[in-house]
Amino acid sequence: MEHIISSQINQHLERYGILCDPQHGFCQKRSCETQLVSTLADFVNTVEEKGQCDVILLDFSKAFDKVSHCLLLQKLHRFGIDGHVHSWISSLSNRTQEVVVDGISSQKSNVTSGVPQGSVLGPLLFLLYINDLPAYTKHSTIRLFADDCMLYRNIDSDEDRLKLQEHLDGLLKLGGRLENAIPS
Repeated sequence: MEHIISSQINQHLERYGILCDPQHGFCQKRSCETQLVSTLADFVNTVEEKGQCDVILLDFSKAFDKVSHCLLLQKLHRFGIDGHVHSWISSLSNRTQEVVVDGISSQKSNVTSGVPQGSVLGPLLFLLYINDLPAYTKHSTIRLFADDCMLYRNIDSDEDRLKLQEHLDGLLKLGGRLENAIPS
């Protein structure tokens, strides 16, 4: 079932050009190699112009676990993923978990955030969840590979340095808002 839904969503994303261009993780015709080639081309241009490029590497900790179900469903709706597919994905938020040690089970608790890891749909849902990150870094370059993020900018002045810091601050604030959207 997940393969069918994933295929349908990918066709929809492709048809309407929804996935952000800087994302290279879990994307058709993209890989860590395509990201590396794009990034190296940018760096080579900077070096050839004898410029400076400041680079910030980010890894979103426990990113797949922190996906807010409510916010994800809102984003899916905004991307035009509605109807039965939307309803089916919303049922993923009705999961529970328990821990079993030496045959003794803990009480079941509701899973209030996250996308299923090891599933077919989990990575795709995560990509859609963070798809709007590049909008917060308009004048710096952002490269995404699943939950890894590289933010960089050519630095010719203090204004450039401050702009890069502003974009980093924006990503950090966004990350806090996304994390705070998760019910406790």
